[in-house]
Amino acid sequence: MQINDKILLQPPLDINKLWELAPEQFWETSKIIFNWQVAHNPVYKKWVALNKSTAIAFLPISFFKTQDVFIGEKPVNLFESSGTTQDVKSKHWVQDLSLYEASFLKGFELFYGKPADYCIIGLLPSYLERKHSSLVYMVDKLIKASGHTQSGFYLDDFTKLNELLHDLEKQKQKIWFIGVSFALTDFAIAFPQQLKSTIVLETGGMKGRKEELTRNELHQLLRENLGASCIHSEYGMTELLSQAYAIKEGVFKCPPWMKVMVAEEEDPTAVKETGRGVLHIIDLANIYSCSFIATED
Repeated sequence: MQINDKILLQPPLDINKLWELAPEQFWETSKIIFNWQVAHNPVYKKWVALNKSTAIAFLPISFFKTQDVFIGEKPVNLFESSGTTQDVKSKHWVQDLSLYEASFLKGFELFYGKPADYCIIGLLPSYLERKHSSLVYMVDKLIKASGHTQSGFYLDDFTKLNELLHDLEKQKQKIWFIGVSFALTDFAIAFPQQLKSTIVLETGGMKGRKEELTRNELHQLLRENLGASCIHSEYGMTELLSQAYAIKEGVFKCPPWMKVMVAEEEDPTAVKETGRGVLHIIDLANIYSCSFIATED
């Protein structure tokens, strides 16, 4: 495979088949990718050797702050974490941006349908103000895929945003409105209203701008001020090329090529599919970096 005049290692499977992965194929496919990444990712290979586990080993997410985690030649595409709550930023080197685009577009279609059905609005001030944000990249591509003339990003002009929502609601235009939590909170308090055609979706937390609210507290505030029957949530991170969505009752669901596991804090090797503990994530779209990540959540 050739990307930008660079020859990439041929992956062990047809990547396009990931987007149609059947549940019974997940673990077999994971094992194939695991073996390939152990063979070709030097950082992951060392971690697996240290673990001496017969099961799939999950790479601590902190490695993305201190190591270059990729397969093949060093990529030219970089996503970075915000760094608002830490001095050292996570770096995710991405060999093939079309793989990321396929992942988030297929994920969007799975949960919401076609982007062209929506006016897509992004309220992401803390992300727009820095470079290398994977979230901004995703929302920008969704805005373009929407094709709606009023799809776009909004920073601090809440009055203009309020007028836009009012006009679109009068037209009964479907709206997909994603915002970082602190900005959504500010907007909801400044311009309380009753949104009927709008999906309100929060992500990213308060980023140190405000006192952190629990998800329940945040959703209650947004429901009361924006009139939405439920608030959606997006779970994504710099180190992942896929996203999970909670559409109702705060229950996150993953696309077929992604799975969230739970590890016991006392024994990180004891991983299960339900319960409480530290999140371990399998993201098969991360084929050129590492698909098996132990988070700190």
